[in-house]
Amino acid sequence: MRVLLLALAVLSAAATVSAEEFKAGDLLVMHPVVRATPGGAKVGGGYLTVRNTGSMPDRLVAIENSIAGRVEIHASSTENGIASMRELTDGLPVPAGGEATLSPGGNHVMFVDLKAPFRTGETVSATLIFERAGRVPVTFAVEPIGGARPAGLTHQGH
Repeated sequence: MRVLLLALAVLSAAATVSAEEFKAGDLLVMHPVVRATPGGAKVGGGYLTVRNTGSMPDRLVAIENSIAGRVEIHASSTENGIASMRELTDGLPVPAGGEATLSPGGNHVMFVDLKAPFRTGETVSATLIFERAGRVPVTFAVEPIGGARPAGLTHQGH
């Protein structure tokens, strides 16, 4: 009985890890999360890290999702004390042997024209589209508004 319980605990832990990481060729998509949104909100922010273990660069060129009218990759910046966002129309480079991070306060995913709110504890399915790796289905975990920062991210909430 102990062995069975231990095996179930190990499988449960493994499922948790795999739910936060998605692999496609040389790319590893880690910790995709979105923040919960209040009812009636039309936009929501998403965050993740893409690690490229290969010798060739790649580029995240688009994201598809059925709960939003469109999904954009945004850059955030502050100039002369004024914060602004702009869409990265050429996508997000993922360097060979490096990482690209979409995080609160920095580059991020913007879900626009939401058809339903993001609710804490639920998940949001999406497909990341890379120039080289192609289509990568991922699941974003929905974290509370103002919740803890996603693992590995260094900026404050968006």
